[in-house]
This record gives sequence, C-alpha cells and structure tokens, in this order.
Amino acid sequence: MKKKADKKKDIESLRQDLQELQNLFVTGYEKLKVGQDFELRKTVRAAGGKYRVVKNNLAEIASQGTASEAVLKGLRGMTSMAYTTNDPVALAKALTAYAKANPSFTFKAGVVQGRAIDIKQIGELATMPSKEQIYAKLLYLINAPAQRLAMTINAAGRTLAVVIDQGVKENKFK
Repeated sequence: MKKKADKKKDIESLRQDLQELQNLFVTGYEKLKVGQDFELRKTVRAAGGKYRVVKNNLAEIASQGTASEAVLKGLRGMTSMAYTTNDPVALAKALTAYAKANPSFTFKAGVVQGRAIDIKQIGELATMPSKEQIYAKLLYLINAPAQRLAMTINAAGRTLAVVIDQGVKENKFK
C-alpha cells in the first residue's frame, strides 16, 4: 500500500501532465497480458504519445481544474490514459488499430483540443487524414492555381515560338 506522501507525488505528477496536454484518450485495459501491454506502449510511442496506467480516484483528484476533468470523473474499472501534445489523429488511429486487434482494450472517453469527446467521436477522429496529409492537400490547392497560371503564360510564349518557327520553315518571313 502506498504512503500518503507517495500518493501526493503521483497526483502532482499526473496534474502536471494533465495541465500540459490537449489530447487525451481514456481507455480500459482489462485482461491485457504483459506482451500485449508492451506492444500497446510501443504503438503509443510510435504515434508520438505517452501511455500511463492510473488509479481512478487519483486521476479524478489530479484532473480538477483541467480540461480533462469531465472525462476523468466517476471512472470505473481498470483505467489507463494515452495522451499527446501533438497530432491527436495519429494517436487515435494507432489506438483504434490496436483495439481492433485486442478486443479487451476499450475506449472510455477522450479530450481533443480541450473538448471532451465520446467513443463514437474517437472512431470518427481515427478515420480522418493525418495532419501531414491535410497540409499536403492544402499546399496542393494553394499551389495549383499558380501552376496553371505559369503553364498558361508559358503556353503563349511556346505557341508564338512555334508560329515563328513554322513561318521561317515555310519562308513566309524574309
């Protein structure tokens, strides 16, 4: 059994993490074996996140006054958290793929950009394109009109050069 001082340290450490993060997925991990847990942690790290097992009452106390307070209140069962300050879509995709492969891993709730979301919205988030894909599409859309303009300007000059070349070949220009 932990001492009260150790519990206070755990609460302060968790509170500091909760204040800094914007994206959090609250999960249940009942019946996961050690190898599966190791694979889950590796998956979360690869997606740019962190994974932490928490005690429900300590998580509720630590979350007071943070954006995650609503989702960490009144938790039941074995609870863990996966969180990131980066791209929530990448973490949601990784966790959803892991949950499909391991049905004992479940979602309870989440917080994305400071807003509480439910299990259905986590699934929808996992189907979205990643931030890099969205940036690439946006840059393509911005760049496409400029490319068309450059092609049109070049086409006028190229057409003029072809007409002059044809005229020289047919000896129309002397």
